[in-house]
Amino acid sequence: MNSRERIIAALDHKEPDRVPLDIGGTDVTGITLGAYKRLLRYQRKSQKDIKFLDMAQQVVEIDEQILGEFGVDTRGVLIGVFPGPSSSWQLKIRDENNHTSFVDEWGIKWVMPKKYGKYYDMSSHPPLSGEKTLEEIENYSWPDPKNNQRIKGFKDKLCQLRNNTSYGLLHGGALGGGTFELALWLRGFEDFYCDLTANPGRACALLDKIVDLKIQYWEKALEKFGKYVDIAVEWDDLGAQETSLISPQMYKKYIKPRHRKLFSAIKKASPKRIYIFLHSDGCIYDLIPDLIEVGVDIINPVQVGAKKMDPEVLKRKFGKNIVFWGGGINTQKTLPYGTKQQIMDEVKRRIEEFAPGGGFVFSAIHNIQPDVSPENIMTMVEAFHRYAYY
Repeated sequence: MNSRERIIAALDHKEPDRVPLDIGGTDVTGITLGAYKRLLRYQRKSQKDIKFLDMAQQVVEIDEQILGEFGVDTRGVLIGVFPGPSSSWQLKIRDENNHTSFVDEWGIKWVMPKKYGKYYDMSSHPPLSGEKTLEEIENYSWPDPKNNQRIKGFKDKLCQLRNNTSYGLLHGGALGGGTFELALWLRGFEDFYCDLTANPGRACALLDKIVDLKIQYWEKALEKFGKYVDIAVEWDDLGAQETSLISPQMYKKYIKPRHRKLFSAIKKASPKRIYIFLHSDGCIYDLIPDLIEVGVDIINPVQVGAKKMDPEVLKRKFGKNIVFWGGGINTQKTLPYGTKQQIMDEVKRRIEEFAPGGGFVFSAIHNIQPDVSPENIMTMVEAFHRYAYY
């Protein structure tokens, strides 16, 4: 089997020759800058011309030679997904004494400490916080989802990949964050959660605006190059370590209809079958039936260390209806701090739990963080190739 055949078989819940592998196909299954630089030094490769997939997370584009050496089955076309296209506004990394900062296209400020800083975090007052009217929300300076810079060069790159390689191809570029999380970012967590109970009209107006912008993006992108894309990547963090960030009841009432609208629009806009990949961290067990119902084909990162996210239970209850993309190794504990044997054992165990019957793509649980050594990355890859064959 080639890589694309392997990926499609897994997505169709069939057993390929081996479990597919994704490292770097998205900005949530990749490597952060610190870990990547150490990996390049370890492999005696140049550190010049490193490109970011996501400035805030400091996730980078992985060298094609490394992807080949690791046997990665995916390629993602999503350079510059976040913070946005440079032509719509000038991205300036500003020096502010003890930290650097930038303002994204939504008007949100992000900062990173100069000393020991690993990521950019939101710092400014949310731009739509406070007693905003529906008119003020509608008239806000929204990003242009049809800006040509968002997809500049994507068609040519995807065409080249489809015609000259055999990888499973992913695309994610729909304005950065997810529907629910963008509402939280723009209104502020406290204000938006209050809106859901005290002013649902305002909450719905904001959610509807975000969904509309996303649909506009996807319709244009898939019209241009949808025939090359296998998987559409969306994000919407719905879970924390111990519970979901929104109750199942409120998810059903406010988010679920908008997810259904968005995912249906993506599938309708695609000229061929496309699989919906949804990234959501944490404890999302209680929401998985709803995610399946609204058209999600793939969930990521499958954070098995979160409450109720037991791999055997997930596979038994949902494995026939959704693909688990991730869950391969714990990036909070085992990958950064485990011994070689602990890493080997966990990779083996996760493959045994998730792989039977297909429906599994191996990836670490979220991006490989700066505290992960190159030796541990290499051990993970070694273990994968030892145990991934059916």
